[in-house]
Amino acid sequence: MNIQKDSFKILVLPGDGIGPEVVQQVRRIIEWLEKKHRLSFHLTYDLVGAASLAEYGVPIRDEVIKKAWESDAVLFGSVGDPRWAHVGFDKRPEVAILKLRHELGLFANLRPAKIFDALTDASTLKPDVVRGLDIMIVRESVGGVYFGEPRGIEVLPDGSKRGVNTEIYTTAEIERVARVAFTLARKRFNRVCSVEKSNVMESGLLWKEVLTDLHRREFSDVVLSHMLADNCAMQLVRDPRQFDVLVTGNLFGDLLSDLASMLTGSLGLLPSATLGAMRPDGKCAALYEPIHGSAPDIAGRDIANPIGQILSFAMLLRYSLNRQEEALWIENAISHVLAKGLRTADIMSEGMICVGTEAMGDAILGQLDQLVKV
Repeated sequence: MNIQKDSFKILVLPGDGIGPEVVQQVRRIIEWLEKKHRLSFHLTYDLVGAASLAEYGVPIRDEVIKKAWESDAVLFGSVGDPRWAHVGFDKRPEVAILKLRHELGLFANLRPAKIFDALTDASTLKPDVVRGLDIMIVRESVGGVYFGEPRGIEVLPDGSKRGVNTEIYTTAEIERVARVAFTLARKRFNRVCSVEKSNVMESGLLWKEVLTDLHRREFSDVVLSHMLADNCAMQLVRDPRQFDVLVTGNLFGDLLSDLASMLTGSLGLLPSATLGAMRPDGKCAALYEPIHGSAPDIAGRDIANPIGQILSFAMLLRYSLNRQEEALWIENAISHVLAKGLRTADIMSEGMICVGTEAMGDAILGQLDQLVKV
């Protein structure tokens, strides 16, 4: 008897540096899911970043953005290549991800910082400080100082220069990302900490006021606190387990999520999801990527950590495809592999077994076979 498979359309954008290598490990897991389970994936590949610049002269083409709109989700590798540092800002490889977020309206960037039990000692902080850490940072991702106008570099009458970037947020922009944070908190530990600089920035003051009012009107069951961004950075190092969900603007979210990532041991471990508004078909545009960069210095050497990319795919399964069970399979397989002592170079420690990108992928697939009997 033929069993109808659920079919999903995914746009895959490997990008630059180690992107293609770590995305390949996800491709192997997708093939495993198709073979072992009633899932079917229609994968479309395209170029972004430096790869697109070399081929087409732009970091991302309109055709790629159209494909992203037509997909159930986008799986993104990484972009960035120092060989293109000489081009104008609008042509740099990194513009690809910024334009995708902006054109698709991907306003809520979810960056979990959760430590695996086996990696408690890999953190630069004491084990007792980070053991059991499970934070979700919700970063507004299409507004704030990265997109505000006016911006640019201008020449002053005396020949010197002035650089300008503008921090702008509206009530609607703040409310929509706050709703994501409050909704997530209800499914976790029911606490939200809103982070800004309301003591010195008007945009921060508005942020705090809007969060407070929205909480009163719609989410009074969730515990809400407020914290200044500089204090939050300190508290993440002092006592990170005090936090559940952090919600903040684009700039502070960028900085604090990278700080939080190192509490877990390595940038290479952490995934992210960036979500847009709900569409008429009941789905939302979404992009999934690891938070590490393209790391061109280690590209092609089979030493990159693929776990962040693989966990990004697990988030894709959970948030875009509503496949909670399969997402948990992948997360549990990674946990078991790490518990057995396998480590890529970035998380290697004494007494562990150092493996490359491909071998880590082999181990995770092998663990999936052991854990899942389909």
